[in-house]
Amino acid sequence: MSSPASSLRAARLEARIAPDVLATVKRAAEIEGRSVSDFVVNAVRSAAQHTLNEAQILRLSLADQHFVADLLAHPPKPSAALARARKAHKKLIRSSR
Repeated sequence: MSSPASSLRAARLEARIAPDVLATVKRAAEIEGRSVSDFVVNAVRSAAQHTLNEAQILRLSLADQHFVADLLAHPPKPSAALARARKAHKKLIRSSR
């Protein structure tokens, strides 16, 4: 019977790394008082989370930042289609109550 902790570590990841990189990883793991495996898993998780977080950030040029700020400060008049959609939405919301 496996424990909950062992079932969480069911997947295996293998990688080939240069001996000098392995020596660096081993030394870093020793400094943190971790196993090499735990150190690598933590480092990979951190790097992956950083990549995912960076992918969620929208980066705009200075000109685009000014353009967006101006649109927020001075929104254009709603188009006829948007006005109709808003009216239909309000009617739908009222009828569902």
